[in-house]
Amino acid sequence: MKINQSNIKKTKKYLDSNKCVAVPTETVYGLAANAYSGAAVKKIFRLKKRPKTNPLIVHYSKLSKLKKDCFLNNDFFKLYKKFCPGPITFVLKLKKESRISKFVTNNSRSVAVRFPKHKILETLLNKLNYPLAAPSANISSKLSSVSSEDVKEEFGKNITYILDGGKCKIGIESTIVSLFRSPKILRLGGLEVSKIEKILNEKITIDTNPKKKIASGQSKIHYSPGIPIRMRIIKPKKNEAYVLLRKRKNKSIHYFYLSKNNNFNEATKNLYSCLRKIKNKGYKSIAIEKISNKGLGKSINDRLTRASKFK
Repeated sequence: MKINQSNIKKTKKYLDSNKCVAVPTETVYGLAANAYSGAAVKKIFRLKKRPKTNPLIVHYSKLSKLKKDCFLNNDFFKLYKKFCPGPITFVLKLKKESRISKFVTNNSRSVAVRFPKHKILETLLNKLNYPLAAPSANISSKLSSVSSEDVKEEFGKNITYILDGGKCKIGIESTIVSLFRSPKILRLGGLEVSKIEKILNEKITIDTNPKKKIASGQSKIHYSPGIPIRMRIIKPKKNEAYVLLRKRKNKSIHYFYLSKNNNFNEATKNLYSCLRKIKNKGYKSIAIEKISNKGLGKSINDRLTRASKFK
């Protein structure tokens, strides 16, 4: 999608006046506001109906701007060099002089940051004098949005503006890694953990269900289409939507495919769209076939497991 400078200018105008807008990223659409403004950030929480104890991710376009807010270490530079911009978020220690709003971090001395790989958002960020706090553009605990149409469906007239950037290429949120002391994965996402381990040359602990939330995506109930989900199902119930990782010769109107042939990249891209489509078709429940818990399959299973906690 081409960059529309008029739309960029309009978005900047809203953000400069402390409004909350939707923006595209390569992972999912974000609900963005000035991360330095407490008044702007509070609008994100109100619009999403998000608990104030759940920290936000801050988006940057340049390393020089991040250095003003956070302490950076060798592990960060290794991962930044390999994966940024891209679907990885870092939890870093805040500098005392940082202007990041306390509402972003829930008064913590750490903050989650990332460099999104989306030309339209990169162009916008380069025109701003502040980074953007931007959690996923959805009502808290519900399905994330991967298109401007999804955002409209979620918020209707309550959203000030949507900067359209087409459909998201990755389709699930970024992988979050804490770089305090030894590296730790806090959320599975669009970047495989094994790739991070390869760059750092060490096995990394995965702690995605801590007692205290220090990053996004750690709630037990999350990413829900609003109807029950059953996992690892061999035979679905009558008239139940059945989500499959690859196409079958035995076709059914109740079958929904995440990919053509066991492709995890394709499956992650289609996951939220598929679940939203099923909900909008009026199904009362969703059955999911067993998905291999390796590579991005771990991230898909993480999303579906949290969604399945909905009652």
